[in-house]
Order: sequence, then C-alpha cells, then structure tokens
Amino acid sequence: MKLLVAVDLSKSTQKIVEKAEEIAKGLSAKVWILHNAEPAPDILEFKADPQTARESLAKKFHNEHRQIQKIAKQLRKSGLKATALLVHGPTLETILKEASKLGVDMIVVGSHGGNAVYQLLVGSVSEGVVHKSKCPVLVVPTLKKKHLIKKWASDPTSDTPPGSPE
Repeated sequence: MKLLVAVDLSKSTQKIVEKAEEIAKGLSAKVWILHNAEPAPDILEFKADPQTARESLAKKFHNEHRQIQKIAKQLRKSGLKATALLVHGPTLETILKEASKLGVDMIVVGSHGGNAVYQLLVGSVSEGVVHKSKCPVLVVPTLKKKHLIKKWASDPTSDTPPGSPE
C-alpha cells in the first residue's frame, strides 16, 4: 500500500499526519509527505532586488523542506517507510500528478472547512482532489469543534449547526 499525504505546513498538518500514520501502520504502507511550495510571488515581476528576492525564496523553501523532512523522519522512527517531497506548481494539479507518478493507492488531505463564500471564490484543494483523483481520498477534518461552535454562534442564521462540516 502506498499513501500520498499532502500537507500545507499549517497548524492542521499534525492532525493530518497523525491520521495518515495510523492508517499506514495498520496497512504497512509506504508514505510520501508532499508539500507544494507556493510559486514565486508576483513581486519578482516588479523592480524588487532580484538577488534579495531569490535569497528570500531559497530560505523559505529550505525551511519548508526541513519541516517535511522532520515529519518523514518522525514517521520512519515509528517504523514506517516515509519520504518527503517538496514540489512546486498549481496545488491541485501537482498533488494529482505526483499521486499518478508514484502510483499511490490513497491520497490523504486535510479540510480547513472554509465557508460557502470561500469555497466559491477560492475553491478547495481537498474538494478538487476528491473529485479529480483516480484513487481513493481520505479527507481529514482539521477544524476544532469549538471553532465551529463559535463560528456558528456568531452567525445564528447559518445553515451549519455546531459540529457539522461546512
């Protein structure tokens, strides 16, 4: 069994990795931790100092690579075969491309639970992966229930009751 675990290095990453580790141990699966580094910012197109911009991006990518290497190392310490992958490109397309290239049996992603307006304007990577993937996808909900209750309480006209995914 092969798992591709897509992480964004936010606070949600730990919860996603913990769930993936639980599944991987039960199935003796090989795990790839995939992080899609954000493309170069548009500021590079302006009159910014190119050397400073390159150094800043290199530092950012190096830091992100260290973070996913640390996650993979922790998984290896727990007895799993794990590899860290830092990639660049449009997030949804890059996840699907890597899943296909690696021949994974399942993709694990997190869901931040954005509201309907966010979904409409920005879209959801996890939703896109679910709809376009050729293999099964596990979506790990990462919002805390307390956050959902607080959010619902601030807008009681919302259709979403406490504890429900959006």
